[in-house]
Amino acid sequence: MPEMDLVPVWISLKTAALSTVITFFLGCAAARWLAGYQGKAKSLLDGLFTLPLVLPPTVLGFGLLLLFGKNGPLGKLLLKLGTTVIFSWWATVIAAVVVAFPLMYRTARGAFEQIEPNIENAARTLGASEWDIFWRVTLPLAWPGIMAGIILSFARSLGEFGATLMIAGNIPGRTQTIPLAIYFAVAAGDNDRALAWVAIIMLISMLSILALNYWQRYGKNYANH
Repeated sequence: MPEMDLVPVWISLKTAALSTVITFFLGCAAARWLAGYQGKAKSLLDGLFTLPLVLPPTVLGFGLLLLFGKNGPLGKLLLKLGTTVIFSWWATVIAAVVVAFPLMYRTARGAFEQIEPNIENAARTLGASEWDIFWRVTLPLAWPGIMAGIILSFARSLGEFGATLMIAGNIPGRTQTIPLAIYFAVAAGDNDRALAWVAIIMLISMLSILALNYWQRYGKNYANH
């Protein structure tokens, strides 16, 4: 067992945790809005929200570079503010959010669409605002499905590689996540270190799968009550 610097574990975990929080709010907002939207552009919008799920991560990374690079629209704005996200820890978070968003969005939308509309309508007749209906009625009813989306988003963020490498680079102690550590350990011929990293990320991923299975069973029990 090689001597391990566990900083990539900490970087991966805090990146996945923050990106999951951001993805939860963005995914739920997009899913709730599109679930009730009946316009002609619904299929197009759904395709755009789902697109990062099927595009190669390197394509997503290149797109993020065009947006946040020094010549990109967001990059120029950040430079005027005296900062940048390229090759920073925030870049790992942005990459993780982009690749994990479709999982949260699709799962949340499916959960919202399974809710009986009459339940929400009954709350409206009692004078509840749309904000109260969402937080007190819709979200609790959809929670088992949303929780599954949260766990899947966390696992996807944890394993993100291609987009992260392009926009954040591989900076030890700063942007080097576990997948990046594995790749560069293999590239350096250090297979023992690479295997150790693989074992660590497999353990974390397995715990995520077990958590997902638990929440699926919990969701069934929740629905029965």
